[in-house]
Amino acid sequence: MELRSKLPVLNLYSAARQLSFAGVVAALLLSGIPAAAQAQATPRPKPSSGKKLTLSKTTAAKRPAATSRARTTSRARVAAQALRDAQQPRFKLDPNGSLVPDVRAEAAILYNPDTGKVLWESNSQDQRSIASITKVMTATVFLENSPDLSERVVVDRNDVRAASTTYLRAGYNVSKGDLLHLLLIGSDNAAARALARVSIYGSKDFIDRMNQKAAELGLTSTHYEDPSGLLSANVSSAYDMARLITYVSGDDRIAGIMRKQQYNLELGRRTISVHSTNQLVTRGDVDVQAGKTGFIRSAGYCLATLLRLPQSNQTVAVVVLGAKSNAGRFWETRHLFNWLSAKAGDLLATTVEAAAPTPAN
Repeated sequence: MELRSKLPVLNLYSAARQLSFAGVVAALLLSGIPAAAQAQATPRPKPSSGKKLTLSKTTAAKRPAATSRARTTSRARVAAQALRDAQQPRFKLDPNGSLVPDVRAEAAILYNPDTGKVLWESNSQDQRSIASITKVMTATVFLENSPDLSERVVVDRNDVRAASTTYLRAGYNVSKGDLLHLLLIGSDNAAARALARVSIYGSKDFIDRMNQKAAELGLTSTHYEDPSGLLSANVSSAYDMARLITYVSGDDRIAGIMRKQQYNLELGRRTISVHSTNQLVTRGDVDVQAGKTGFIRSAGYCLATLLRLPQSNQTVAVVVLGAKSNAGRFWETRHLFNWLSAKAGDLLATTVEAAAPTPAN
């Protein structure tokens, strides 16, 4: 019995000389050999050495790093090209054959605050999200009851929750004047919420008052849903924002802060330096009387400014909404300002010089 049970195996090994390796395995399986014998007949793959595994992991790690560097380099090139494009003014012919600005922003305006005349515009009546330009109205409503700016405020958790841009933390003890400076210089969203909360109106009624104030000023395209500008439902037009920035320029409690390049927030032994978001202020290449930046994704890059023309001392409101980049909104404003300066003899009935633009860093 024992010999007969081994005969199939002997015959199979004899036949293996004529079969490929795959054929041997198949024949063994069909012969009914015990599982242990099958396991011995089937070669096992050699395990990879530790060195090979290490090299494999290193190679895999290098590939994403190289891809990341390539993407970073590509983005840097695109950004550099976009900056070069933004630095070059664009023009087009209007229906009368005159050479006029051709802005890359969604809407823009040149507005004469002395006469209320629109000097040039592009989609200036279109209603759009205005982002943090909202804070101009926040400051206006907060100050209309002449609050004590030295009064201290404790920052609340709701002030800083999902605030995006803020220098504040819950529990900070700051003055109302500090909050106003953070609002208008650093575009601090938590500061906007805190000011609304501690105002005589409270957070909810503060927004109602913002809309009432807009109606009183005749800003028919303007509507607010929050005091910071984080909500895309805060909308207005370039025309309305030109009129609003003109209005607040007469209040030095607002305009005076907007002209500052920096503010130091003192917190006990700690000092926090807050820098202006307005590059026209920080670089000083134009005479800014008042101005506010704004950005959220739905609004694009925005800037509302009141600028003084050289030599004539006349002012002009320049508003750019929906620019393509941070640098773009400032360069578009410079281009519009310089075009107006060159055309001032016709548009403003006086001759002024254009401001020389400075290279962007």
